[in-house]
Amino acid sequence: MEQNQVSLKKEVLAGITSFFTIAYIIVVNPLILADAGMPYEGVVLATILTSVVGCLIMGLYAKAPIVLTPGMGVNAFFTYTIVQGMNLSWQEALAAVVMSGIFFLIVASTPLKDILSKSIPQSLKLSITVGIGLFLTFIGLQKGGIIEASSATFVKLGHLDRPDAILTVIGLSVTLALFLKNVKGSFLIGIALTTLVGFFMGHTQEVKGLSDGFSFKPFGELLFAFDFSGITELSFWIATFSLTMIITFENMGLLYGLLPDQEKFPKAFQANAASSIVSGLFGTSPTISTVESASGIQEGGRTGITSITVAVLFFFSMFAAPFIAYIPDGAIAPILIIIGGLMVQQIQHIPFADFTEMFPSFLIIALIPLTYSIVDGLAFGFIAYPLVKWMSGQKKQVTTPMYVIAFLFFMNFILHTIV
Repeated sequence: MEQNQVSLKKEVLAGITSFFTIAYIIVVNPLILADAGMPYEGVVLATILTSVVGCLIMGLYAKAPIVLTPGMGVNAFFTYTIVQGMNLSWQEALAAVVMSGIFFLIVASTPLKDILSKSIPQSLKLSITVGIGLFLTFIGLQKGGIIEASSATFVKLGHLDRPDAILTVIGLSVTLALFLKNVKGSFLIGIALTTLVGFFMGHTQEVKGLSDGFSFKPFGELLFAFDFSGITELSFWIATFSLTMIITFENMGLLYGLLPDQEKFPKAFQANAASSIVSGLFGTSPTISTVESASGIQEGGRTGITSITVAVLFFFSMFAAPFIAYIPDGAIAPILIIIGGLMVQQIQHIPFADFTEMFPSFLIIALIPLTYSIVDGLAFGFIAYPLVKWMSGQKKQVTTPMYVIAFLFFMNFILHTIV
């Protein structure tokens, strides 16, 4: 099928690539939510089924090649801030997820989304893409053992003689060679070849907590388990407000940075919101447009067929999760590193000659990876933009919605310090 330069084969291949790049979420998300007291195997199924529904909504409604899964970062916020920090039960936290998803859907389905979209300067939109690119590269370098944590300098060069680092270097070399030669499916082939090399090196992932048998019973403990009994408590509304800010602006930033066709933004944004509500109903933290979607887009994914393909693969992963978990990080890391480099190319379009445009953009670019949070990086840049314009006597260049966004980000920081 060839229609408007869209190939079914290319779209399916893009979906397969995106899936294998994000498949780690099946194992990692339950590990984080288990710290909130949620049943691990139940969250495995909740993660998979939420991703299936989210990708189907994105593919069928928005027709965009974006993958929706429970987001890294927001799952940690759910567990360590809302449950452990604010002392909400995980059931009450799920209620906050549902409520924040409803607020997000209201924004995404009304003129508010257009007001927000048009009020954000182009320089900030470009910087979001660049910041996410650096974030992807940072994650890839970590996954591959090229860099590691340091108590003295926070981050340092990893031990390059370790199997994970060696495998990453091999995988990066193989995948780069395929990519530069314009081999179709270069990322997917790179993952497969690197996994094969890892197998012969004896370097595979350790699968934790996945039972040999398959049962929907653990999922029953999470389905519709949300609890609104704490709705009169201030902590519940602070959690809801914070989640709404995170999922609204993180998804907005990601869609700006990822969508090949920005005309699909309105429906893709609405698909994000609907999927966030499903997350709370199914028993997991909110879904996010994943940065790993970039791998499928780079492979040529342009339509909802890519997302639908990912949904199908997530469905069948219920029966193959233990095997998918054996794909080593060294096979995924090279893909993230290369895609990060491709996204950083957008930096050339930021007007660096104008300091009032450059500095807020610089803060976003620097702080997305350094805070390990897309929404926190956005917050610093969005707060700085009107401040810098005011200081330079260019306050007329700042729209009223931009002031409102900056104020909301500022209040989010204040609320975090109170709780």
